[in-house]
Amino acid sequence: MELSTLLSPDLVKVGLSARSKETAIAELTDFLVEKGRLPASGREETLKAVLERERSLSTGMEHGVALPHGAVACVPELTGVLGISREGIDFATLDGKPAHLIVCLLLPFPRASRHVRTLAGIARLLGNEALRVRLTAATTAEDAMAMIRKAEVSEDFAG
Repeated sequence: MELSTLLSPDLVKVGLSARSKETAIAELTDFLVEKGRLPASGREETLKAVLERERSLSTGMEHGVALPHGAVACVPELTGVLGISREGIDFATLDGKPAHLIVCLLLPFPRASRHVRTLAGIARLLGNEALRVRLTAATTAEDAMAMIRKAEVSEDFAG
C-alpha cells in the first residue's frame, strides 16, 4: 500500500508540538481521535501498544524518519497519520539525528503481520532525501500530500 493511499490531508499534522517520542505518539494518537479515525475508547490501547513496541525496539530510522507502530483491536483496517516537526524529536534514530517525519501506523490485530510490506514501502519512500526536505518544510497538509503523491509516481523515485 502506498503512503498516499493510506493518508489524506486530514491525516497529516504539520507543526507537531511534541518534544519527545512519547509525547509525539500521544499527540498523533489524539489527532487520530480528533479526526474520527480512532475511537476515543481506543486511545489507551493504542498508546500502550505503540509505546510498548517503541520500548522493545526504537522505530527511529535514519535521516529524520520514525515509523512508530502497534497492533490494536480498536481499528478495523490499517490506519496511519503523518506528523511533521520542524524542530525534530529525539526518537533514538539509527543515525542519532532528530526525527522530523513521524508516520504512526495502527495495524489491525490480529492481522498485523500483513502490513510489514507497507512499513518497508514507507521507509523506502522516505529514503528519498529531496522528499524528506520538502516535507519537513511543508506548511500545509495539502502540500505534504501533493509532495507524497508526486514522489510516488516520479521516475526519479528509486522505490
